[in-house]
Amino acid sequence: MSGLRQEISAFLENRALEASAARQMAALQIACHFDLAEALQAEPVVRARIVLRLERMIERERQRGARKHWSYDLNRHIALKQALDRLRPAEPGIGGSRCSAERIERSTKRKRRPQAPLQTIGKSLPQL
Repeated sequence: MSGLRQEISAFLENRALEASAARQMAALQIACHFDLAEALQAEPVVRARIVLRLERMIERERQRGARKHWSYDLNRHIALKQALDRLRPAEPGIGGSRCSAERIERSTKRKRRPQAPLQTIGKSLPQL
């Protein structure tokens, strides 16, 4: 009899998890216009790009909330964060890490302006 109760509880728990995943996928489809199921099955390079995109979207949503913008939506913010948590690989020892390899690659591609020369105060410049 206890085996039947265990099966019932396992079935109900599985059903609740599937319902939660379906709600999350639908909310993300509506809010962000991309499919979480496809993103979960994507190859690592594509998945890293999606993670970066989600991070940017979460940051923009956070800024809207901080400015109390009329278009800020807490539910969208939560859906983005949950999707990011599911897509981001679980790396032990690195708490809350972002895709560092992709971030480093992107930062090296970025072109920076050259620094302005130091100005000397009180010294005259040589005349030509």
